[in-house]
Amino acid sequence: MSGFILAIDQGTTSSRAIVFDAAMKVAGVGQKEFTQHFPASGWVEHDPEEIWESVVSTCKTALKKAGKDAADIAAIGITNQRETVVIWDKVSGKAIHNAIVWQDRRTAPLCAKLKKQGLEPRFTKKTGLLLDPYFSGTKIAWLLDKVKGARKRAERGELLAGTIDSFLIWRLTGGKVHATDATNASRTLVYNIEKNAWDAELLDILNIPASLLPEVKDCADDYGATEKSLFGSEIPILGVAGDQQAATIGQACFEPGMMKSTYGTGCFAILNTGSDIVRSKNRLLTTIAYRLDGKTTYALEGSIFVAGAAVQWLRDGIKVIGKAEQSGKLAAEADDTQDVYLVPAFVGLGAPHWDAEARGAIYGLTRNTGPAEFARAALESVAYQTRDLLDAMKKDWKTGNGKTVLRVDGGMVASDWTMQRLADILDAPVDRPTVLETTALGAAWLAGSRAGVWPKAKQFAKAWALDRQFKPVMEPALRTAKLKGWHDAVRRTLTPK
Repeated sequence: MSGFILAIDQGTTSSRAIVFDAAMKVAGVGQKEFTQHFPASGWVEHDPEEIWESVVSTCKTALKKAGKDAADIAAIGITNQRETVVIWDKVSGKAIHNAIVWQDRRTAPLCAKLKKQGLEPRFTKKTGLLLDPYFSGTKIAWLLDKVKGARKRAERGELLAGTIDSFLIWRLTGGKVHATDATNASRTLVYNIEKNAWDAELLDILNIPASLLPEVKDCADDYGATEKSLFGSEIPILGVAGDQQAATIGQACFEPGMMKSTYGTGCFAILNTGSDIVRSKNRLLTTIAYRLDGKTTYALEGSIFVAGAAVQWLRDGIKVIGKAEQSGKLAAEADDTQDVYLVPAFVGLGAPHWDAEARGAIYGLTRNTGPAEFARAALESVAYQTRDLLDAMKKDWKTGNGKTVLRVDGGMVASDWTMQRLADILDAPVDRPTVLETTALGAAWLAGSRAGVWPKAKQFAKAWALDRQFKPVMEPALRTAKLKGWHDAVRRTLTPK
């Protein structure tokens, strides 16, 4: 059988498809951006049809660039933006409303109501999550309550709900398979991560019919096959994982204590805790890292809502750069005597604060502040937020001898300036791999190993290769002063209790 694998990487701002060859190298890539919809303040939506069309077209592009036909592909692996949800008609496959994106904050009032009722500890104990609009459950409840006729249709069994992976699997298989994997399920707020099952009590609290939800499978499992009419031949779908877990796998973080951080639209740091379900005392998330052969590996996760999105804001919002890659060069030109801090709470603050109502703020402006200082503040905000996550993780779970090496990936890590500043603020080494497509690679490995054409975990881990290690060089006194300024800025930004 061919060792070629097709990875579908359905992200927040674009869909990508990558063909990997038998040596796990990129052979062909297709990418297509799609529209971001902002119907109200704090609301973010995607058109599911546009997502679907972008996935099909990028798959065809990747195959063409690789010079391969569908018959040459051993399997498909899917990775996706997590927490974003769709509800669709089970006959037509058409969505009843735009997808509600993970960044969307419209369910903050419902989360606040549930917290007031004292229900957050119950959700946290079962799911490892907090009551925050970020997660899928309250989004599904909103759709059922606000879309005309949706609840009655759901109760009659006419509708299905799922994260983007489920929607794509349904479409790719021509409506034959309604499934998700354990990592995506673990982000819904209604999945019991200890029992590995949908939780009837939590579904009841949110008034979500269980019949809407997909079957939950291992990350490397049989998810059916694509319809022949799509690509010319059927292709088995054998791997699925949410994007951050897929990146964890792609970074070969298979051992407890290994940590990766992905810098895309947001920033997500995941620490492998093995078979231990670590209950965070510092408002981190307990989640499923992956489930293979029926065995669940858990993780601590810190979620930062705005990382690369801060660079997008520099480019599209205040227009101080023309291209994202200019941000590091501009930041390097900033005046070192100015302490400018950006707290990028554009859609609230994630871990460890979880303040859905906070909004972005800039501190330390002077008459001399210009584009370079804005660029540095935006990039430094990512480093500061990562440091907050790392400190919280060390308190929750002792990582060996306390020395942490962070494996990084995502669009922002191409910037040497940003990675050096990250190492300086963390006071820890930062490892950038030679293969930056770690999210897609993780999904591809799940499918390829399941198909029997790619190596098992231990051999795959040996293939991980370092591009560059960034070591901290900042003076301790300067680091301490910068962190003090950052924490003061965050304190001023948080919603008064």
